[in-house]
Amino acid sequence: MILSRYERMIARRYLLPGRGERFIVLVAGFSLGAVMLGVAALVIVMSVMNGFRAELFDKIVGLNGHAVVQGIGGRLTDWRDVIKEAKATPGVTSAVPLVEQPLMSTYNGRVEAVLVRGMRVEDIRGNSTIGNKVITGTVASLTPGSGRVALGSRLAESLGATVGSEITLINPAGQTTPFGTVPRYVNYTVSAVFEIGVYDFDKAYVIMPMEDAQTLLLLGDTVGMIEVETVNADRVGQILAPLAEKVGRFAVVSDWRQMNAQLFEALAVERVAMFVVLCIIILVAAFNIASSLIMLVRAKTRDIAILRTMGATRGAMMRIFMTVGTIIGALGIVAGLVLGAVFLFYRQAVVNFVQFVTGQELWDPSIRYLTELPSKPDPVEIVAIVLITALMTLLATVYPAYKAASTDPVQVLRYE
Repeated sequence: MILSRYERMIARRYLLPGRGERFIVLVAGFSLGAVMLGVAALVIVMSVMNGFRAELFDKIVGLNGHAVVQGIGGRLTDWRDVIKEAKATPGVTSAVPLVEQPLMSTYNGRVEAVLVRGMRVEDIRGNSTIGNKVITGTVASLTPGSGRVALGSRLAESLGATVGSEITLINPAGQTTPFGTVPRYVNYTVSAVFEIGVYDFDKAYVIMPMEDAQTLLLLGDTVGMIEVETVNADRVGQILAPLAEKVGRFAVVSDWRQMNAQLFEALAVERVAMFVVLCIIILVAAFNIASSLIMLVRAKTRDIAILRTMGATRGAMMRIFMTVGTIIGALGIVAGLVLGAVFLFYRQAVVNFVQFVTGQELWDPSIRYLTELPSKPDPVEIVAIVLITALMTLLATVYPAYKAASTDPVQVLRYE
């Protein structure tokens, strides 16, 4: 929208009405504030939800891979051949054998359910999700036959165990005797405590060398599954389709979407619902802008009539009042982006402050999965938010500007 020099001057004048019109300024300020809060709310909520999904995806996939090849009956006997087949499949970047079994653990009279995971030593050390998250101890001491394990931080806290503690793992599928099956009790020394950041993982996982896990679970040379990673997590189904056909007789291929379908589908639905709901705030702000402009037109009716008699066109009046409303919206958008960026930067501090003031735990890891409030702003979504807000603001200025342009100077000035 290109304005002439006098149109720009009048628009600037109308942005700050005179003393007798302070109420109009107040309404315009409320409109600006509403736009600011609407934009900030959209940016904050969408960034947090994107961060939540990204953090969950990175940590779940980082620990479980893009897919797993799981043996029917829970065992893969020819796992080395399956690994060769997987690595020969185009698009597969890695294939890692795993032994995983839910068991019980005890330490100093405390008992907790655990998920024992056996991995090859090189895979444990090369897994950044585990290796980079060690808070005490070291995973370098996890070697076959060493009797050492690594615990999730929440599990260690529940058991009261630290590095150097000796915990007991209980395998109910023990040796058969004339009096029944006797569970196996095996002691292990804690050599490391890690915190992945996903509550369910930190509360359950016990990591040990694969050979030790096979001995504990009496598996011999078999494994439970093979973790597979691909070049593109979103195309994992297409990439692994040939492998699924080859191993279909004795194994099942499940990708990350199937294993976590309900969680990620719920997140996707919630993102759309929150976006629509928060757009209503911006719609209300647009109505506020329209109401403030209507009040401004009513207050400036005499001025508009004089301008019309001096040669101002209807189009000029339209442009002036549309510019006033658009500037209010633009200032609100900029302020909202700044407010959203500041909030996201200090998001955890804000959560901690609110928890301190209210005395309530707002971010319970056992419910929220993650230990901290995540954030991942998406430039494309932010541009979409700005465009939607700008469009709503522009549409809100059309009717007041039309009313200003349709003012009849003869009728207005007849009684002046």
